[in-house]
Amino acid sequence: MTTHSDQKPALSYKDAGVDIDKGDALVSAIKPHAARTSRPGSNPDLGGFGGLFDLKAAGFKDPVLVAATDGVGTKLELAKACNIHRGLGIDLVAMCVNDLLAQGAEPLFFLDYFATGKLAPEVATEVIAGIADGCVEAGCALIGGETAEMPGVYPAGGYDLAGFSVGAAERHALLKTGDVSSGDIVLALPSSGIHSNGFSLVRKIIEVTGADIHKPFALAPHISLGEALLTPTRIYADAVKAGLNAGGITSISHITGGGLIENPPRVFDDDLAITLDMALRPFPPLFRWLKQAGNLSDFEMARTFNCGIGMLITVRADAADSVEKAMLMTGEDVWQIGQIGARSDDAVTLLNCSSAWA
Repeated sequence: MTTHSDQKPALSYKDAGVDIDKGDALVSAIKPHAARTSRPGSNPDLGGFGGLFDLKAAGFKDPVLVAATDGVGTKLELAKACNIHRGLGIDLVAMCVNDLLAQGAEPLFFLDYFATGKLAPEVATEVIAGIADGCVEAGCALIGGETAEMPGVYPAGGYDLAGFSVGAAERHALLKTGDVSSGDIVLALPSSGIHSNGFSLVRKIIEVTGADIHKPFALAPHISLGEALLTPTRIYADAVKAGLNAGGITSISHITGGGLIENPPRVFDDDLAITLDMALRPFPPLFRWLKQAGNLSDFEMARTFNCGIGMLITVRADAADSVEKAMLMTGEDVWQIGQIGARSDDAVTLLNCSSAWA
């Protein structure tokens, strides 16, 4: 017979730091956000074991699927310090769907992974609402995700994000490395800011200079420095779709980690090189601040940050004007920034950095 004094306390999952009720409440809170991302081919209802997507209903005849996954890096830490979370959801979508667009694919659906030490429903809801914002902008459906509460792995208040997106293109329309030729014109699409790369260096600059992220940004005093740094990543779906439909695009380069030095060569053969004139658009104030505050060399800037350019698009010379016009019609800014030529030295040449970035 077991006496009362011999009985052990009855433990629950909640005692271990995982609150299932909060998780269930979060699923209910985010269902409306998933519903507003519905598109042909999708079933955005959450709660099943897998998300469904019907390629035939989306209108594809001979599709090739293209997949991408990414996170938002240490931008998370700055968002936590500023208590600004919704934009991170847009960042997460943008980093994935812009990669799909760079292959010539149409983003179709998105799934997210949100991991935290202790679930704060209001923060998680803001992030996932931002994910829905990004999906709406990209034209893809949020068809599922995972919220994991993992005490001991993440600190209380800490969280991490990962995103997964799938797109498709008709087999004949996929962009391939061999499509780029000498003489192709290079178009540039502007970034909205730093996007989601280089934030470890950004945070180091803040630390070394003692900059106050809560005070107005001197070069744009209507917002704080933190808000300027956290501007969500631009999503280029409408402009890229218009450009592809116009015909003549030979490659698209999404300027992410590695900046203007390492990303462009990924889309053309080793016997080609790209030349860009950085004086054709003003250097954005935020990048000027980073360069001066961190005393960064031109090369360090170009290899770490997008420097105001979110995408580079190569186009056959005879189609450059029509592609540019089609993109401009979507409301996106676009300009001719350079050309593809035969390689004799470096794969990337940036002209006029010293004067334009001074």
